[in-house]
Amino acid sequence: MSEKLAQKTCNEFTELLASEAPIPGGGGVAALAGAMSSALCSMVGNLTKGKKKYAQYEEDVLRMVSEAQALRLKLMMLIDEDANGFKPLQEAYSIPKSHPGREQVLIEASISAGQAPLEMMTCICQVIDLLDVMRIKGNQLLVSDVGCGALLARAALESAAMNIFVNTKSIKSADAKAIEEQTESLLDEYLPKAEETAALVLEKLRK
Repeated sequence: MSEKLAQKTCNEFTELLASEAPIPGGGGVAALAGAMSSALCSMVGNLTKGKKKYAQYEEDVLRMVSEAQALRLKLMMLIDEDANGFKPLQEAYSIPKSHPGREQVLIEASISAGQAPLEMMTCICQVIDLLDVMRIKGNQLLVSDVGCGALLARAALESAAMNIFVNTKSIKSADAKAIEEQTESLLDEYLPKAEETAALVLEKLRK
């Protein structure tokens, strides 16, 4: 792939996503959704900083904007890292089943393919933490954007997890089990947090 996926226009990316090409797929979409969630957090912070009404939160808001920006950039990088991790797995599945080394190659490729989605999850969890605080300290005129960010982050987190489980479910190894345990732990802690943030925003808007 001569051009990075993250550098494509929205139209180009979705056109390629809709095509017969296996890349990008769910993993790239998870990273993109996470990046958009982080971008919404940054936007709310950028439209909060410098306002007298939120002066008491200025330091926190500036920090959150900086952290969200770094997470957005990292998640955009992970779109291509996920694609790169998929290629060796695709090649491993093409090895004839009669080949004596096929199983080990598959195990290694599956573990490798899970690294980018796991890193996505770690980044997305940090975004969820930021959104939870931005809901309180950010410009309240933009609280709906915080809620949208939380919903996107929730979807991104579960999508990344699915892209881990699909590769580890048939692999019997300690490394695969460790990745699954990390994935389960992040889901258990952060899915409820993202849901709560979104629910609190919706409740506030509907009053």
